[in-house]
Amino acid sequence: MTKKIKAMVMAAGMGSRLEPITLRFPKPLIPVMNRPLMDIILSQLHAIGVNEVISNTYYLADQIIDRYKNNKLGIKFSSIKETELSGTAGGVKKCQFFFDKGEDFVVMSGDILTTADIKKGIEIHKKSGAIATIGVKQVPHEQVSHFGVVVTGKNGFITEFQEKPALQEAKSNLINTGIYIFNYKIFDYIPENTFYDFAKNVFPKLLAEGQINTFEVKEYWNDIGTIGQYKQSIQDVFNGVCKINHDKIVETNLGNYIAGDSKIPSTIRFVGNSVVGSNVKLGEYIMLDNCVVMDGAEVKTGSELSNCVILPALSVAAQKRVSKSSSKDALMV
Repeated sequence: MTKKIKAMVMAAGMGSRLEPITLRFPKPLIPVMNRPLMDIILSQLHAIGVNEVISNTYYLADQIIDRYKNNKLGIKFSSIKETELSGTAGGVKKCQFFFDKGEDFVVMSGDILTTADIKKGIEIHKKSGAIATIGVKQVPHEQVSHFGVVVTGKNGFITEFQEKPALQEAKSNLINTGIYIFNYKIFDYIPENTFYDFAKNVFPKLLAEGQINTFEVKEYWNDIGTIGQYKQSIQDVFNGVCKINHDKIVETNLGNYIAGDSKIPSTIRFVGNSVVGSNVKLGEYIMLDNCVVMDGAEVKTGSELSNCVILPALSVAAQKRVSKSSSKDALMV
């Protein structure tokens, strides 16, 4: 890539389906193998030559801004704080000042774990001359009803969108991954100071003009939108399905684990694949079976925990919110 390209990571969402995890930190900072998800995203962008990134923030914005304003990831990081949510396209519109007229740029959701070849996507986008290019991925047909489905012609340009279609009505098994390459012209399709969404408001206009291309993501991709998907992403890394940088995996007789700077008592049994964060207090004679123990949590002696995320105790107000959550996969202990 000869010319520098800028990027935006969308980071404003509240992540209510990930409660109680997101009561403690925003979705982009959820740790995957003890690395915040956005660390992974920014490192991937830097690896393809992106040095300048902006994010729109809203929920727990200061956590994101404080972490990346002076980062060591090789990224010059900028941000805006939204006072109210403005939709996917509305959030990008507010960052228009950051991008250069006439140039292309990358936009990514801040809640996806992927090893997508974004550089290839940029090359396909530039050759096509399209205003927008969307990363798409094939999923098993039985899963299409959970996603926004994309129908393409022979040239790869999109001919139709289907939003979470019934299985019998789905015309494709290609889904929108939330990875976009746009030309600056995209801003002509988004009004200022208006709640505006790409899927509902922008893409139909571009579709009518034949201006949406695609590139296929054949590499790993997972939308971390629920606790179940989050736990799956951890297992995918342990099992080598998703290859990202992480601490060394320690192998035991029954299972594997990684641990930050936490002391691991010799009486602990690990079953399956588990992650232990930093400053974790672990008692004796504990069994952890496919668990994620987050920074600062405590697991008491004799505990046997399976397939769950263990968080530090939250405030009383936060715990009242948790009681209304449908999640059965996260514990405060």
